[in-house]
Amino acid sequence: MIDYLSLQKITALHEAEMTAAVNQVLRSGWYLQGECTTLFERKYAHYIGTEYCVTCGNGLDALCLILRAYRELGLLKEGDEVIVPANTYIATILSITENRLTPILVEPDINSLEIDSELIEQAITPRTRAIMLVHLYGRCAFTPFISDLCKRHNLLLLEDNAQAHGCHYGDKRTGSLGHAAAHSFYPGKNLGALGDAGAVTTNDEQLAQTIRSLANYGSTRKYEFTFKGRNSRIDEVQAAVLNVKLPYLDGENQRRKHIAKTYYDNINNPQITLTEDKDRDNVYHIFPIFCPTRNRLQQYLRQNGIGTMIHYPIPPHQQQAYKEWNDRHYPITELIHQQELSLPCNPTMTDEEVYQVVEHINKYQ
Repeated sequence: MIDYLSLQKITALHEAEMTAAVNQVLRSGWYLQGECTTLFERKYAHYIGTEYCVTCGNGLDALCLILRAYRELGLLKEGDEVIVPANTYIATILSITENRLTPILVEPDINSLEIDSELIEQAITPRTRAIMLVHLYGRCAFTPFISDLCKRHNLLLLEDNAQAHGCHYGDKRTGSLGHAAAHSFYPGKNLGALGDAGAVTTNDEQLAQTIRSLANYGSTRKYEFTFKGRNSRIDEVQAAVLNVKLPYLDGENQRRKHIAKTYYDNINNPQITLTEDKDRDNVYHIFPIFCPTRNRLQQYLRQNGIGTMIHYPIPPHQQQAYKEWNDRHYPITELIHQQELSLPCNPTMTDEEVYQVVEHINKYQ
């Protein structure tokens, strides 16, 4: 069986180092806000290319904390509009509505699968205050046109970098391209912890300080509370694990790229559509293919010992959580969600397994 993603195999890549690091935390007696967290924040900020990294409980919290901090700093207020791709994991949108802001959904480009730059300008109104990019599937969503739009309209440029650790735009990395970025270290990510963990990266010192306070009950000094905050902190075990794995990230992303190239070069089935944008960097957190008979294809692959996943079966505007949007129609988003199937693409795969996936896809009728 070729698993879609085996966390046991992922962990085994660095198990000895991770075990030693975790044991050191256990023996230290210091499990929160310690040396491992401080070290990871410094290393990850350097890796991304920002002045500051503030860790937190998970990726959703990172998104929420960015928006909440901007509200506290007066740059956002209730009802302000945030432009966001219509085809994204729901966490991106949850962070906007939790902060009593208004998501403005914009369709993707069917070729890049990222937010359509040309449609963004049409969505800008006098109430628009920010654009939330999502580097979906591990692909860079940033374009110079979007950056120029933000400058011309005085908008915040925010990044959901939960799926794109290590992705580049030119000589910069995603997570350093806007005013602030949210990162998730969920175990299945390219850079994954052993549980939930997240971070915000930014060059804005005041924003970083505000986020750090908000994530620690709103405290700026022990037992003194400036804000009505929350408890959202990484623990020392997760930070220790991430410190072990971070130096291997670029190499593992290169393995993902090699697997993806094998798929692009060898999958040849008229029922299968591949989307490749060679102008954008891609770290292949997810390798999506598209098929009108997606569910039947998934069952066929499962019967032949190949695990797959669907990212994601129901788009945000059709979810019960946002039932007020259920009568909306976003045809490109809906097509993507109806046809997308994710193939295994991770650094534990052997070349033999990759070619087995190719062989069975090409035989599908």
